Amino acid sequence: MIEALDHAQVAPPAGGEDAARGFYSGLLGLEELEKPTPLAGRGGAWFALPDGRQLHLGVDEPFGASKKAHPAFVVSSLDGLAGSMEAAGFTVGWDEELAPRRRFYGEDPFGNRPEFMERRFLGSRF
Repeated sequence: MIEALDHAQVAPPAGGEDAARGFYSGLLGLEELEKPTPLAGRGGAWFALPDGRQLHLGVDEPFGASKKAHPAFVVSSLDGLAGSMEAAGFTVGWDEELAPRRRFYGEDPFGNRPEFMERRFLGSRF
């Protein structure tokens, strides 16, 4: 039976590794991990999340940005991240549908649509 989620994967186009590092490590603060040797030649990048899970970026050709499937990140300062993303030229789209839990969607450099949200309240389904 399933025990936990180990990692999520998002696709960049071939050659997008530097832009991925700038966004996922530079802007979001994730630590880049060294990919295992057998996978290193495939391109992409891996990043560590603070809770031990990982975000993998796997090159997808032909590339198409994912507008529906997405990772959702819990962040400590939602307003702070939104401001940093906007200052860096990224779009922030606030979503009120799960109120009172606050969240927004953004776009990475490739047009993928990550979600950023507050920590879930105890006893809350959302």
